Amino acid sequence: MERKRTIIAALDQGTTSSRAILFDGNLEPIGMAQRELTQHYPAPGWVEHDPMEIYAGQYGALAEVLAQNSLTGADLTAVGIANQRETTVVWEKETGRPVCNAVVWQCRRTAAICDAILRDRALTDTIRRATGLLPDAYFSATKLRWILDNVPGAQKRAERGELLFGTVDSWLIYRLTGGREHLTDRTNASRTMLYNIERLCWDEDICRALNIPMQMLPEVRPSGADFGTADLGGVRVPGRGGAGEQQAALFGQGCVDEGDAKNTYGTGCFLLMNTGARLCRSEGGLLSTLAATDGKKVQYALEGSVFVGGAVVQWLRDEMGLISDAADSEYFARKVPDSAGVYIVPAFTGLGAPHWDMRARGAVFGLTRGAGRCHFIRAGLESIAYQTADVLRAMEQDAGGRLSALRVDGGASANDFLMQFQADILNRAIVRPRCLETTALGAAALAGLTSGVWKAGGGAARPAVDRRFEPDMDPQRRAQLLKGWEKAVSRAGSWTED
Repeated sequence: MERKRTIIAALDQGTTSSRAILFDGNLEPIGMAQRELTQHYPAPGWVEHDPMEIYAGQYGALAEVLAQNSLTGADLTAVGIANQRETTVVWEKETGRPVCNAVVWQCRRTAAICDAILRDRALTDTIRRATGLLPDAYFSATKLRWILDNVPGAQKRAERGELLFGTVDSWLIYRLTGGREHLTDRTNASRTMLYNIERLCWDEDICRALNIPMQMLPEVRPSGADFGTADLGGVRVPGRGGAGEQQAALFGQGCVDEGDAKNTYGTGCFLLMNTGARLCRSEGGLLSTLAATDGKKVQYALEGSVFVGGAVVQWLRDEMGLISDAADSEYFARKVPDSAGVYIVPAFTGLGAPHWDMRARGAVFGLTRGAGRCHFIRAGLESIAYQTADVLRAMEQDAGGRLSALRVDGGASANDFLMQFQADILNRAIVRPRCLETTALGAAALAGLTSGVWKAGGGAARPAVDRRFEPDMDPQRRAQLLKGWEKAVSRAGSWTED
């Protein structure tokens, strides 16, 4: 009997789109389909998604890529999921209907709740010690608290066991399995501000303090585990891997040893360093979190989260109308030798690591009469690199070592100007892989390893290198640019504070 060909579907549910990518037995992509995701902004600083659109778009992308390749669900070996993290969904256990729109990770509506937590020093210390996180509107816990407070009857229904909570992976698993499974993985659980990353369980003390009924919470499993079977056109396909998108990218980059690091340039920028079995507590404003592993082995990571990375380019295109296509940003940035002293601080939803200023807002500094379109575009791209420099500096101090090179991925990493400027401002080599789809690659690798397609390590081999960018900037010039950036960030801080 002819052996079935290995085909793994990676569902990459991100902030702006839902994608499905098929990988073969060599972890080479063989097909991709994508559906855009509508962004809802009901109030300043608020961001929402329609959970049903998330599911429909993700299912539709999978059906499309299968049809494009003349395949059906029966041809799939397994499914892996990588997802936008922290985004919060609450739905009815009986019907599967969401009680409201998903509150997206970027949303700042819960800043007041976080302020109240921060005034409680004992609770703040408990959260930092148990979860490795800083109380911030970024994480799921206060988003869930807001939903329970603001959807009529939600608290009582949750206490009666009628409502379920999940990050986007849990929501997709629930829908894809026809409501049979309410699950998440450790990496997504570690981003909720409710999960104890040392004891590997939901933290009862935090749930009690925030009045969150624990029966709402999903069962937590390792990233490489059985996540039920997805119903695909009458065929049940095993789900064998799942991780938050940034931990999936870390795994997909082959960063499975202590000291390995990568930066993903997506909507935001997310710099993660694998710290192995060592839970490294940050003194520099970074987060301690769980890394994805292909079994019961536990590994940790340090993370610096930048809220607005590649989204700067979208803003230049969609709101400012300075470019018609994201790829044009490189062309215009190269038309001028520098930004003419212009700095853009893209704190549209506050500042993340290492500043953690929920009340910062976007600002432009250094404008003169000679500043034009190209300078503005260049300053937007440079802001991405500056924010990464802030994070890397804090990370190296926490980890007690110096990176020789930083592996990169994500859509904006295809921009050669940005990658060279990143190397220059970091004074570190930048290594870009040939396959930039490392988030989906990590989900596929986890699913394949868990399914026994490869032996341990086989699915986490480092992807082939496309290009290496070496630093080539005068040290004095670098110091001058960074000093200007630090001044700009300081003046954008606490903008909405009363």
